[in-house]
Amino acid sequence: MARVGLYPGTFDPIHLGHIDIMRRTAALVDTLVIGVAINRDKGPMFSLEERVALIETVKGQLAEDTGIEIIVHPFENLLVHCAQDVGANLIVRGLRAVADFEFEFQMVGMNRALSDEVETVFLMAEARHQAIASKLVKEIARLGGDVSRFVTPEVQSALLARNRASARLQRP
Repeated sequence: MARVGLYPGTFDPIHLGHIDIMRRTAALVDTLVIGVAINRDKGPMFSLEERVALIETVKGQLAEDTGIEIIVHPFENLLVHCAQDVGANLIVRGLRAVADFEFEFQMVGMNRALSDEVETVFLMAEARHQAIASKLVKEIARLGGDVSRFVTPEVQSALLARNRASARLQRP
């Protein structure tokens, strides 16, 4: 039976911490589905299409490096339903700190109540990636800071372009 893992997130934007979790998940599964949550409530900086495109910029090299199939799958339904839709028997969640664990612990309990067919696995972010959060990356970029240590060059370019466009719109 093929091991299919689902790594869900908003990925607004994808950063090196996400990529680290994807790379390490590859050792656990035959196919990795990157579930891109639509989540209109979060008001993402990048559209769904832009987030998927940014993930696609790393997908090919990641698949080649790890030897597994990687699929990008947008979703707007319950996580357990998304897992069922893509045939995943494993949900992978990255953790940075204790606060992440407390939230994720609740989510696992709810997901298990909805479906006991899907297991959740937590992977700790590598030490050098533990402080990276999409929210902080966006803030650093918005304020003119260097985000090159946190994101791929493609994501950095997208952040710069988005912030330039926002600055033009805000000028009188």
